[in-house]
Amino acid sequence: VAISRVIQDLNDPLLIFGYALGFAAGTIVGSYIESSIAIGDVVVRIFTSKNEKSKKLSDELRVAGFGVTVINGKGMDGEVPPLVVMLHGGPTSAAQGTLSLKTQYWTTRGFGVLDLNYRGSSGYGRDYRDQLIRKWGIVDVEDAGAGAEYLVSQHKADPMRLVIRGGSAGGYSTLSALTFANTFKAGASLYGVSDLEALAQETHKFESRYLDGLIGKYPEEKQIYQERSPIQHLDQLSSPCIFFHGLEDQVVPPNQAEVMVEALKTKGVPVAYVPFEKEQHGFRIAENIKRCLELELYFYSRIFGFIPADPIEPIQIQNLDD
Repeated sequence: VAISRVIQDLNDPLLIFGYALGFAAGTIVGSYIESSIAIGDVVVRIFTSKNEKSKKLSDELRVAGFGVTVINGKGMDGEVPPLVVMLHGGPTSAAQGTLSLKTQYWTTRGFGVLDLNYRGSSGYGRDYRDQLIRKWGIVDVEDAGAGAEYLVSQHKADPMRLVIRGGSAGGYSTLSALTFANTFKAGASLYGVSDLEALAQETHKFESRYLDGLIGKYPEEKQIYQERSPIQHLDQLSSPCIFFHGLEDQVVPPNQAEVMVEALKTKGVPVAYVPFEKEQHGFRIAENIKRCLELELYFYSRIFGFIPADPIEPIQIQNLDD
């Protein structure tokens, strides 16, 4: 699939170029600029927006996302599709506008996908990336919610079937979005962070002071770590979640997932936990990568009540199968 991409400098909002298959046309939709290019049965739409929720942002800053909408007619006629919002790791990495088979896994199964470069992502200039300084868990969550809500307002996503997923730092943003906002109805955390204070104390030496810039100095600003840790605010979390973690992970230790899973089980929220032996931070064994995608789809099928076309070996979902 070819992807068109809006250039970040939007002084001219129609300055758009496409990959591989040529140019796309752009239109202004409210505070958003939308461009699209059709490839066979798939339309790829790219959204950028001025983030209206952050009054301190200058007018030049935008949120960039790659929105993929399936129109191949495999769903019910007139059905608004469920949406997967993908959050990259880092947290200062970036989503790329290139072919991703993981993205295609979701679009070929009837999901829309928004692969989001929230404020703080690389590739859009220093000012854009620096928006994440001391604001991790805030601006990324705001942007994820804003992107999903925009697609809902355009009747391109079902508000009752919005899911969010991410790995590592993206897993933290996922859990924060599920805890501190009400937009998403389910989520998946892949080797994600639930306790910032524990991460500051236990992570590997190379990133041992990384959080000083993203959150604040530790232990001097310990209170901020606690305020932004999903594990400290379980009373606000009621959305189902599935957790995947490598048992040899030394960057984000498995107890970050295990404590969260036990807490959600106790609270009565549907939750599933899939640990992988011989996996570290990020999955590398092909069988496990495949199993991870399948079980995430299975989890959503149980939460939203649909039958996946794929034959998937089920797992137990606590508080749903009990």
